[in-house]
Amino acid sequence: MKLGISRQALVAALFGAAAVGTLSIAPQILSPEAGAQPIAIQAPAGAPMSFADLIERVEPAVVSVNVVSERKVNNTGDMEEFFEQFRGLPGLDEFLQQRRQQEEEGAEPQTREARSLGSGFFISQDGYIVTNNHVVENAVQIEVVNKDGDEMEAELVGTDPDTDLAVIKVKEKGHYPYVRFGNSHNLRKGDWVVALGNPFGFSGTATAGILSADGRELGNDSPYTDFLQIDAAINRGNSGGPTFDLHGNVVGVNTQILSPTGGSVGIGFAIPAELAQEVTQAIIKNGHVSRGWLGVQIQDLTEDMAEAQGMPNNDGSIIADVTEDSPADKGGLQRGDIILSVNGQKVSDATTTTRLVGRLIANTSNKFDIMRGGKRQTINVVVGERGDNLSAQRIPASALSEGSGENADEATMDSLGVTFVPLDDEMRQRLGLDEDEAGLVILEVEPGGAIEEAGLQRGMVILEANNEPVSSVEVLKKAIDAAKKANRTKVLIAVRVGQITTYRTIDISEDK
Repeated sequence: MKLGISRQALVAALFGAAAVGTLSIAPQILSPEAGAQPIAIQAPAGAPMSFADLIERVEPAVVSVNVVSERKVNNTGDMEEFFEQFRGLPGLDEFLQQRRQQEEEGAEPQTREARSLGSGFFISQDGYIVTNNHVVENAVQIEVVNKDGDEMEAELVGTDPDTDLAVIKVKEKGHYPYVRFGNSHNLRKGDWVVALGNPFGFSGTATAGILSADGRELGNDSPYTDFLQIDAAINRGNSGGPTFDLHGNVVGVNTQILSPTGGSVGIGFAIPAELAQEVTQAIIKNGHVSRGWLGVQIQDLTEDMAEAQGMPNNDGSIIADVTEDSPADKGGLQRGDIILSVNGQKVSDATTTTRLVGRLIANTSNKFDIMRGGKRQTINVVVGERGDNLSAQRIPASALSEGSGENADEATMDSLGVTFVPLDDEMRQRLGLDEDEAGLVILEVEPGGAIEEAGLQRGMVILEANNEPVSSVEVLKKAIDAAKKANRTKVLIAVRVGQITTYRTIDISEDK
């Protein structure tokens, strides 16, 4: 496993964080030879008396990955690693700080050769191997060693630092034993799993345990991965190795541990098989992974918003805006749509939606289950490729200038405590709206009214009420009346603030 702290760590740390990798050969397409079959076994009923049959069958597909890499180092970095075990001694921090300043004023960091050990496994008969990105990072030489001790030179196909996955390929042509990816969603907490790998250089090591948890988030270093947590012993050198279910299917790729000592304490993490398969197939086909881009602005669906839409709970996220000519726009998603699931995976809030979309492979068709106008439907969207700067420029909120609306037709709603003026062409242009966009501009807000309690202010524009464009005060009144007839106490509104659209609710439970 990748350590990343000191040789004698005194505090808990995560090991095996992703880092930027490189590509070294042209992309190739995975195409197993005709008649080739992956390793598969019949799982025993209940708790097995032994894992020996399973391990004996899958072990030939598991390899040790030995890497020679180059890294830039300086003397201070080496000293800090050594002195970490003496952290807390008087004057140590000041001494290291002085050394850092001297390094900054001195020569450039030196390039040194480094050696690392990891694990991997064959996923095709023609020699493709899955491992971790951090195992082969900056590699200048890669060697794999199989169960029988045969050493084979390998080359880098591609990496995906965001998921800490990499694919290498044995240079020598041959017919290699391989395993296949399973489905981690079929596992339940408490199910048996078996991990194989090369911990501390001891190749062919097998450990067993259970699935401790799933859906683990490990911070911003892994934005696209919900990890499996397993208690099968995972140590340094297990990185990139497989975790198997009792059918011999790979359900996870071991990547990180949580440990105060650098050794296993029963908390290991694996990349789910479904994600690993998507990423590795993309690497084999294209040499890299292109992240999905939908082209929407989303926000959490609150309990009040769900109540306004007649939904039983607030699981989901609401689309606040759709970028013109984006994949979402072309696919038919609209402002106000509530995303319930992506490819069958339920959405709980805006964060999970962002993570799910970010994991999608560019130029693939994906199923979005949404709620629109109180009716559930499914829309298929071909996501685009995420670029460096896909966010449209946004102008912050700006109130109406003094004197604005004096000559316009004003309309007051005493029940909400607000005075509106119609949205005109000048305001549409200033707010970045389409020329035919309907809306009501808030001119005055009465203290204590429903509009003020909703946080709305002068200059904001109400575009929709319960999914209906608000072209006049009469339309807004009809939406409120319809909500009351349905025994609802909230109305969902789309509000334009500057060039940003957000959703809020207005309390109509009583006249304010």
